[in-house]
Amino acid sequence: MIRFSLGCQNDHSFDGWFRNSEDFEKQKKRGLIACPNCGSNKVGKALMAPSVSTGRKREKMALAMNAEQKKAMAQLKALSEKLRENADYVGDKFAEEARKIHFGETDPRGIYGEATPEEAKSLAEDGVEFMPIPVFPDDRN
Repeated sequence: MIRFSLGCQNDHSFDGWFRNSEDFEKQKKRGLIACPNCGSNKVGKALMAPSVSTGRKREKMALAMNAEQKKAMAQLKALSEKLRENADYVGDKFAEEARKIHFGETDPRGIYGEATPEEAKSLAEDGVEFMPIPVFPDDRN
């Protein structure tokens, strides 16, 4: 997701999140983007500085979580670890192995690994069931 700084014809500033620049343009053309202050559909991108994620920034974000969020994050991490414990790591061969399992070319088993966005899209189009699992900074294969 990309965050754009936006502005309307009445000089109101606001942010919007989009999959990519093309998604923004399509929504703008269809009149789906409106200023939250005045409702104007005459919206454009404002000049903005790039947002670069650093280890220090991630530390600050982690410290900003409240107790409930920290608990949920710990549960999510535990679930991610449990999923990996009961599966075979196949690295960048994930798409290939998932397809073999789906089409019955190899015995069914739990696997995990890496896939490019294009590979994930192709798997979904082929009806292969899979789910992204979160990666945490201190995860190891």
